[in-house]
Amino acid sequence: RQRPQEIRELKKQLPAPAADGAPVQSPLTSVIEQKEQERKALVAGNYRDKHWWWGSVLLASGVGIAIEGCVNTFMRTGRLFPGPHLYAGAAIVFLWAAAAALVPAMQKGDNSARQAHIALNALNVGLFLWQVPTGLEIVGKVFQFTQWP
Repeated sequence: RQRPQEIRELKKQLPAPAADGAPVQSPLTSVIEQKEQERKALVAGNYRDKHWWWGSVLLASGVGIAIEGCVNTFMRTGRLFPGPHLYAGAAIVFLWAAAAALVPAMQKGDNSARQAHIALNALNVGLFLWQVPTGLEIVGKVFQFTQWP
């Protein structure tokens, strides 16, 4: 992400070309070439597209599962059970939406949007991990009250 800026800064430090226009050899030349090769390798890895694809899958499936969980509970019991699991799930869906909404600003190079996107997703992972025990507790209750054949 910052490689092009690093390359530009290094190129500014290169000595001016000779009077005949020939480039002057500098130790920075090899550093610049190395960073340009690294940048080409990163671009060839298609990491942005992979991140975009997996983020889209997570957003679509996560929102779908969150809605399905509420609908399933309501269809089985006729009500929702307000509690930590429900509130954490709603917060997770909100954070996914907020993080996804930052993508256009990130595409324009807004580093604050990028940092906010990372922070929202880190908070989201924490909420999800905190939600796991309450989810297991709910599964235990469902199994307890289910009539098995």
